[in-house]
Amino acid sequence: MTDPLVPTTPHPELDELIAVLEKLRAPGGCVWDREQTHASLVQYLVEETFELVDAIEAGDGPSRRDELIEELGDVLYQVIFHADIAAEAGEFTLEDVARHMREKMVARHPHVFGDVTVETSDDVVATWESVKAVEKAHRTSVLEGIPQGMPSLALADKTLGRAAKVGVVREAAVIPGSEAELGEQLLAMVAAAKGAGLDAERALRGALRVVQEEVRAAEAGG
Repeated sequence: MTDPLVPTTPHPELDELIAVLEKLRAPGGCVWDREQTHASLVQYLVEETFELVDAIEAGDGPSRRDELIEELGDVLYQVIFHADIAAEAGEFTLEDVARHMREKMVARHPHVFGDVTVETSDDVVATWESVKAVEKAHRTSVLEGIPQGMPSLALADKTLGRAAKVGVVREAAVIPGSEAELGEQLLAMVAAAKGAGLDAERALRGALRVVQEEVRAAEAGG
């Protein structure tokens, strides 16, 4: 039987892409590429990620395949770019990144690579969270690891999920039965806020800061 952890298919195009990036950043290559840093590339990583999201959410039109290939490639290139910057600085390599991810995925799927038995997707999520809790045992707050730069609605979803773990909850509003209707309702709220001269983005982030303060107080026993 083939070992699922031993690659059986070569990836020549991936190797060629890595070689292209290395040539661009090598002495005598592209001046712009050589000047880039982790920080200077953030804007491009964010932009490329949102373009990939757009391609995914655009539906199943005739150009979807080509768009996904292009946008996935742009995101992949960003990963390779950051790894090459780190390798040049003697910090780590793309192999280190791949190794870490492989080890994490194997560890978080003991029902596939170990002897844990699961029956449902909920069981898989519970197992994932259990393994992750052990990995992140050094964290002192459930809020650690939540990127504050996330879009506010995604940040709200993540923050409320973590907050519930320490008993900090918000009363749920009555919502419509479909995402389309929910989208219209959210849009109407933004329109109303705009009409009243209020900033919906700032308002939601302000409310989230209150939740985060409550979480920290709960964790401190306050």
